[in-house]
Parts: sequence; structure tokens; C-alpha cells
Amino acid sequence: MYKLIKPVFCILFILAFGFNGLAQRRVRMPFQPYRPPARVTVLRPVYGQPPPGRKIELVKEGYINLRLKLTPDQGRAFWPVYRQYVQERTAIRILMRENNSKASPNGSQQIDNELKYETELVNIKKHYNEEFLKILPPEKVSELYKSETEFNDEVLKQLSERSVRAGD
Repeated sequence: MYKLIKPVFCILFILAFGFNGLAQRRVRMPFQPYRPPARVTVLRPVYGQPPPGRKIELVKEGYINLRLKLTPDQGRAFWPVYRQYVQERTAIRILMRENNSKASPNGSQQIDNELKYETELVNIKKHYNEEFLKILPPEKVSELYKSETEFNDEVLKQLSERSVRAGD
């Protein structure tokens, strides 16, 4: 019995005083109640920041520029053509979305419109492929299409991860 008292006492002493230096200490901070920030309505974009819808386009352009390694001359010729290409494709995709959102009793008309829009997207890609080849070598044009696909896939992946984390 006396043999157990000494080790038990040492363990209790170490637990009481010995681990205090290794433990995380609570630091008491003065309490400040939460005050929500004042609501500010911005009627125009803040200087130096892109408009809300343009931010992802700028990130995409930066990604493509990094992948294509454009020279300054190529960049000056390429970016206006590329922006026009994206704008035309976006316009057709908006029409496709509107066509699919309508509950039309005439289903064959909706199918015809869908095929027409798909054909227009292919025609736009063919037209701008020729324009891109006037500015860039074929390897870079191919890399352009690959990098667009990779960027879109990465954006979709990150959005799906965010929705999973948010519990949707």
C-alpha cells in the first residue's frame, strides 16, 4: 500500500502543476458586442475594381494569357477578338437558356430552336477559329480551347465544392 502512495502522489503533482506550461492558456479579451457594418449602397463601381460580372472574366483572361504565353503584339491583336468571340457565344447561350425555360406547347419548335442555337455556336467557333489562326499559331489556338475547358471545369469543381460545404 505504501508503495503505491508515492507514485500516485507524483502523478497527481505532475498533473496539477507540471502540464500547466504546456497547456493552451485562455487569454481574456475585453468583450465587444457585434455591430453589423453600415449598409452602403454603391451606385457606381469603386475606382480600381472591376464590375461584379467582369471579375471572373478577368481571372479567365489571366489564366488563358498565362497558358498561351502571348507576346505583347499577339495580346493586343488577340484580346479584342477573343472578347468578341465570348460575347457572341454568351448571347447564343442566353437564347438557349430562354428557349429551355419556356414551357411551350409546341415541343417541336423548341427542339428546332435548340438545334439552331447549337448550329450557331458551331458556326461562331468556326468563324473565330479562322480569326484566331490569323493572329496565333495553330498550337496556341488549340491550347486556347483546352485552357478554356480546363478553366470552366475548375470553376465548376470549386462551385460544387462550395455548395457541398454550404450544405446544399
